[in-house]
Amino acid sequence: MLAIGALLGSALIAVPVAAHATAAPAPAAEPATAAAAAAAVGLDDPAKKEIAMKIVSSAENSSLDWKAQYKYIEDIDDGRGYTAGIIGFCSGTGDMLDLVEYYTQIKPGNALAKYLPALRRVDGSDSHAGLDPNFTKDWAKAAQDADFRKAQDHERDRVYFNPSVNQGKADGIGVLGQFIYYDAIVMHGDGGDSTSFRNIRKRALTKAKPPSQGGNETTYLNAFLDARVWAMKQEEAHSDTSRVDTAQRVFLKKGNLNLNTPLDWKVYGDPFHIG
Repeated sequence: MLAIGALLGSALIAVPVAAHATAAPAPAAEPATAAAAAAAVGLDDPAKKEIAMKIVSSAENSSLDWKAQYKYIEDIDDGRGYTAGIIGFCSGTGDMLDLVEYYTQIKPGNALAKYLPALRRVDGSDSHAGLDPNFTKDWAKAAQDADFRKAQDHERDRVYFNPSVNQGKADGIGVLGQFIYYDAIVMHGDGGDSTSFRNIRKRALTKAKPPSQGGNETTYLNAFLDARVWAMKQEEAHSDTSRVDTAQRVFLKKGNLNLNTPLDWKVYGDPFHIG
């Protein structure tokens, strides 16, 4: 995963409410229809967010139990040093450093604070200098602390989840589209390189318009996934595109734009189900 160079500056689209001026008191509002209620739900709805966490975990950790991943840490030999936690914070890309800095702000003297100088030195490389031999053990120890788990949640939302959902809403795409954005930003980050989230989106925009510009949602999301697959194939570590081909494409082909359950998909050949 790449560190975020800059957050997406998109704001949520305000939904206009029609009103008619009358001399008489306005009648009681009609209950919202099921369709309107569904349309208003975004990936930030708690139930939808839980689904998103599980699908990403299926790809990142081969498990739907995303909450078991706070303690996860290993070097997966992708040139990014240690990869750890619920979203794959990396010692070589800056987001792990940001996480430990934030954790230390809310809880000084924690088990990882002593590694901050080393994390600053190894940022941008795959080096473990100053981290070995005890960093992985101390990470697992820190994961037992509720404050560290909250810090991981905070940084996941600040750097990855909220920007992708906000951009998705600004583009007029629904829950599935917002998830497609989120999964892309988790893997590629939002830096200035050609395979970053913002440039995947720019590539898609040359092929199709999002609903906010009058385009068809399914057509646009297919264009975005095409651009995402291209980006994944630029790097050997990401060249297996099954998290798109046998997961996100499956939901899209079924027209499941609201990411409704039940969901069935595969990642790297392993089947997953959410009832």
